[in-house]
Amino acid sequence: MHIVEKLRSEVREALIIAVEKSIEAGELPSLEIPSFTLEVPREKDHGDFATNLAMMLAKPARNAPRKIADILVKNLKAGNSRVKNIEIAGPGFINFYLDQGWPLEGFPAIFNENEDYGRVALGGGKKVQVEFVSANPTGLLHMGNARGAALGDSLAGILDFAGYNVSREYYINDAGKQIENFGLSLEARYFQLLGREGDIPEGGYHGQDITDTVENFVIQFGDKYLDAEETSRRSALIEFSLREKLDAIKKGLKEFGVEYDVWFSEQSLHNSGKVDEAIKLLQDRGHTYEQDGALWFKATEFGVEKDEVLVRKNGIPTYFAADAAYHMDKFLRGFDWVINVWGADHHGHVPRMKGVVDALGYDPNTLDVVIMQLVRLFRGGEMVRMSKRTGQFITLEELVDEVGKDAARYFFVMRSSDSHLDFDLDLAKSKTNENPVYYIQYAHARICSILRQPGAAEISEQAREEMYLQKLSSEAELALARRLVDLPEEITYAAGQLAPHRIARYLHEVAGLLHSFYNAHRVITEDKELSIARLALVDATRIILRNGLNLLGLTAPEKM
Repeated sequence: MHIVEKLRSEVREALIIAVEKSIEAGELPSLEIPSFTLEVPREKDHGDFATNLAMMLAKPARNAPRKIADILVKNLKAGNSRVKNIEIAGPGFINFYLDQGWPLEGFPAIFNENEDYGRVALGGGKKVQVEFVSANPTGLLHMGNARGAALGDSLAGILDFAGYNVSREYYINDAGKQIENFGLSLEARYFQLLGREGDIPEGGYHGQDITDTVENFVIQFGDKYLDAEETSRRSALIEFSLREKLDAIKKGLKEFGVEYDVWFSEQSLHNSGKVDEAIKLLQDRGHTYEQDGALWFKATEFGVEKDEVLVRKNGIPTYFAADAAYHMDKFLRGFDWVINVWGADHHGHVPRMKGVVDALGYDPNTLDVVIMQLVRLFRGGEMVRMSKRTGQFITLEELVDEVGKDAARYFFVMRSSDSHLDFDLDLAKSKTNENPVYYIQYAHARICSILRQPGAAEISEQAREEMYLQKLSSEAELALARRLVDLPEEITYAAGQLAPHRIARYLHEVAGLLHSFYNAHRVITEDKELSIARLALVDATRIILRNGLNLLGLTAPEKM
């Protein structure tokens, strides 16, 4: 149990005892203690912990919250020597103020756990699948895909650190109408490259990357398929191109620091009969009907605005049917919690998906969808609209080439996923304190530089045995120490709220506190015990920054 959790548990227990004592003394009526919060306030002036217990007791106790707060404070056992003051604030909050040095008690855990510091047991080993990106394998990855990759991978890392058994998955949309149009587009380019007329169909693919792919096909096969049977020619083109596109996607994502546990083919759902199984299960459970020759899912029975077609009148299942089968398969594979990271254009699909999961017999609350908003790129204060390579959109590869993996990943997760993101390319490339990822990484590199100073290594070894932490007493020292021990709390929150931006913000705050401390104090001084204490402080900061950066898929450089 980390220090913040331990102290929270002690204060919570003291509050419960205070209620029981108040009831015994007749100052409160006999009642069940309601659920209440005991949180670390955002505002430093509100103490180290604050509770709403008095307000939650107001109704069952039939008394004013502040009056109840007075009663509770009077009966609070002063057994915890760390609690220096208790105040009642606002409508009835009870604020606890601890002695300033309490965070230093968490330092042994930081050093002992090292790479594992911050891990919590929130997940209890539950199996979680995070599915993200899942772009059609018909082209290059764009900014929306890039943001999804950074969000999904960071979220998976945080959930793993929070005690979940996490699997990263990419759903390959290699079936349906878009693949049919893909094949027709490839065939048209194939004809054109070999001197024959060919027209790309409506809704087809026009990018230069399609031409590049067909050129590679011609290099390998020449005109072998020019006069071949239509189905055979298109199948060969599709198979070759999907393999090439998917290899490029895998390569681009790997260079972005993203590697998947599972690459799942949509076509495999059709080939294995799982789509038919899902449709039949919905029929057997009474959630379908036939109309106008099509088979419909009764989505409105599950709070959705309109019903959804499962099988068209031509007998071909819809994308929705495949999505239903895919999610059924996820739960059949034993996942306790399924998380999808989708673009804003899929927002309306969320209730339909939850509805069909419910209809298939699974708890819709075990499906969560993280919706991410659009990204706008800016350079020189102007919006960047066009890609030199595609003529349409900036690719993930182009972005990484320009600003680097770390800057790109941090910028994509530094805002909440439901916020629009303006990505400043100039800022992402700058080596200034205004660039948040540079600011954080420089803090880590600065610490490593301090630890390389003559004599620092010897003192650091002593710091692990006797850290002389009582020597740390200035505001800058204690403010940094206080924030360091919050990493487990931040992991718990970020995992519970599916909010990687919380870790990005936390790292920026820690880096700021480190820089403030460094600007106010020399680390190695003539006072050896003070030097040991300050080296312990900066080394603990190094561990926190490294662990947090790694969670977001970023490097923790030792030199910059």
